[in-house]
Amino acid sequence: MIPGAFDYHKPKSIGDAVKLLAKYRDDGRAIAGGQSLIPMMKLRLAVPEHLIDIGGLKGLGGIKKQAKAVVIGALTTQHDLLASDVITKTLPILQEAAGLIADPQVRYRGTIGGNVANGDPGNDMPALMLALGATYLLEGPRGKREVTAAKFYKGAYDTALKTGEILTFISVPVPPASHGYAYEKLKRKVGDYATAAAAVVLTMEGGKVASCAIALTNLSDTPLLASDAAKIVTGSSLDAETQMKAADAARAIMDPAADGRGTVDYRKHVGGIMVIRALQRAAARAR
Repeated sequence: MIPGAFDYHKPKSIGDAVKLLAKYRDDGRAIAGGQSLIPMMKLRLAVPEHLIDIGGLKGLGGIKKQAKAVVIGALTTQHDLLASDVITKTLPILQEAAGLIADPQVRYRGTIGGNVANGDPGNDMPALMLALGATYLLEGPRGKREVTAAKFYKGAYDTALKTGEILTFISVPVPPASHGYAYEKLKRKVGDYATAAAAVVLTMEGGKVASCAIALTNLSDTPLLASDAAKIVTGSSLDAETQMKAADAARAIMDPAADGRGTVDYRKHVGGIMVIRALQRAAARAR
């Protein structure tokens, strides 16, 4: 389909972009790579009257390693993540997930900022940000503020972004070098959203799980942090029984929609399987 008519704006600075978004309010939308918004516009699920193109703004790209965190600019593409030595050494789970997003053409254009800020429950990066304890830097008419990923997602396409705000940077705490990680994603075909997916970040000490975070993709109207499931495996040797209990605890918070990817029961079932597989691979990688 063809998108509805809109006016196109090309701000020269973050401040200009914020002013335009504040001016047009619900009628304006920011666009960078366009890999989330444009398909919605083609389906007329989004009909903005004003598109504010932030794709060329300077200072919103790049990946920087700080003392205790990695700071990622919102305009950093999925391809940039895959090519980054900093990400390889500190946050390899982001590369694992980026390689499963759509196809190379999309990864060259799609930005991490758009992926996490759009509020699409099918996007992959939000769950990883929950598992990694990330914080988002937002900039708007009233200045800058920080919101944790855990408090950012309110519902499908509903986030903590206020009128006129844009997400500018993502700060991700650097996990221990010995951590294990895995992102398990079941999808119908290359390029599709997940039928169900699970992210796991953990550490091991003396053969037992010392810390663990589990997050879920496309199994509710927001990404989910499976805290009870993570508590079950923490302190365990991750035996088969514990893995099953963790999967059941994760299923208890899943609320997927029945769609072309499967029934509710099927998606919950495979969601638990993704949790078990991710736990196993993350533990095998932990040193």
